[in-house]
Amino acid sequence: MIRRLRNALGLAKQAMPAGLRFDRPLVLFQSDDWGRAGVRDREGWEELLAAGLNLGEKPYDFYSLETAEDLHALREILRKHRDSTGRRPSMVMNFIMANVDFDRCFERGQKGIPLRPLTEGLPKKWHRPQLLEAYQQGIHERMFYPALHGLTHFCERAMARELDAGGERSQLVKKLWRAQTPYIHWRMPWIGYEYWDPEMRPVRRFLPMDDQRAAIQRAAGIFRELFATGPFSACAPGYRANADSRTAWFETGVRVMQNGPGERTGPYLDENGMLSTFRTVEMEPATERCDLERLVAQVEQCFVAGLPAVISIHSINFHSTIQDFRTPTLKLMDEFLSAIEKKWPDLLYVHDAELFSIAAEGAYAGENGRVRVSATTGANR
Repeated sequence: MIRRLRNALGLAKQAMPAGLRFDRPLVLFQSDDWGRAGVRDREGWEELLAAGLNLGEKPYDFYSLETAEDLHALREILRKHRDSTGRRPSMVMNFIMANVDFDRCFERGQKGIPLRPLTEGLPKKWHRPQLLEAYQQGIHERMFYPALHGLTHFCERAMARELDAGGERSQLVKKLWRAQTPYIHWRMPWIGYEYWDPEMRPVRRFLPMDDQRAAIQRAAGIFRELFATGPFSACAPGYRANADSRTAWFETGVRVMQNGPGERTGPYLDENGMLSTFRTVEMEPATERCDLERLVAQVEQCFVAGLPAVISIHSINFHSTIQDFRTPTLKLMDEFLSAIEKKWPDLLYVHDAELFSIAAEGAYAGENGRVRVSATTGANR
């Protein structure tokens, strides 16, 4: 597992730098797939059933898109909790910045895959009233921290190739698009991830530098327009990133690279001053069984080793449109936050930019002034 993750991140042939260790218990939430459309709603679900898809086999058949109500419910749970400085937990939300523009896909003479940026709203038949306002409200209250996931989640090169081929894969894509669903990944893994095409030979799976740079710059431009600031933290779709991805991110102002679970190592600053983080706790109740005691034990393992507890929790866990994943997730989160606040009364809730500030300066701006945290380099464990 670790070797596969290292290969996916482009780290297979280089030594992992010694990670940082911290003298305070730090907790971060990193969450992927915000803004990414899935199965539209119950009506869209029925359209796919009528088209011959046997939905309901796996959790991601129920993946849709968050609603304003989902975000309000999440904020209510986060608002209940405080760390040792009085700070509420903060959710790092990694946004997909555009969705397939389904209506334009079927226009005569259309070339490429037309996209609709989040700044222009959702595709035509999608209805999520006040969703963008709900994002902004959570950001204003410092409970949501926006970060960059990508322009798309799938590899456009792979998708376009299969559409041009005109076979069964093309037919599946068109069925999904007619119901205004971009894809269901587990049913079509050949679409890959934004910078990574699984159908190519291993040495050519990552897109060329120029293609990655163009996608990242376009996504960063939409991000800047939507959030009135450039992205500071980024996580590649599927965690598939390489040196070219990191270079393109750095050029747009990104200084934190989020990596997936699998390596229990501390964050580290590279030679360019970019901070790499690694997820150490997986809280994914929508897709796997989550036991509160086990989650708290994993957090304890992080703190004993001087690592931050970087908690992975994807947006599907908060969805309620087709299946109610939100209610059990929020119950678990509430219990989890209460448990760790009781067990570690000196804990600190931080987001990616604050962790960067700790790594670079030994402190970050808290609710009531600068909060100092010692960060030292230690051997990976």
